Amino acid sequence: MQQLREAFPNESGHRYLILDRDAKFSEGVIEAIRTMGMKPIRTAYQSPWQNGVAERWVASCRRDLLDHVIVLNEAHLRRLSRDYLSYYHADRTHDGLEKEPPDRRMVERKQTDQSRVVAVPRVGGLHHRYSWQEAA
Repeated sequence: MQQLREAFPNESGHRYLILDRDAKFSEGVIEAIRTMGMKPIRTAYQSPWQNGVAERWVASCRRDLLDHVIVLNEAHLRRLSRDYLSYYHADRTHDGLEKEPPDRRMVERKQTDQSRVVAVPRVGGLHHRYSWQEAA
């Protein structure tokens, strides 16, 4: 429970906390989570794939973001995480979605022969989104 208090020292704004079925998450821990204003949600019984989904996202975040950036403080980490989450849903391709991001986007077509490709920096320039732009 002390680790929970340290992980969420003040009003975090989180609504849910996903837990597996480990015995360390006793009723006392569940009650502490509720008093913090969060709803504890347990993964389904005998469904280890649910942990795998979360672990895969964490691995992607670490590989795509945290392995390339030195985090200065908690506020910096929160900003990076927000930017990465936006990039992850809007721009990053996913093999399981046939190279589409979760928030599907239309394929841009070249408008004229004078159009050129421009890189739009994402996640502080660590990643980019490419689009067509009319030449000036």
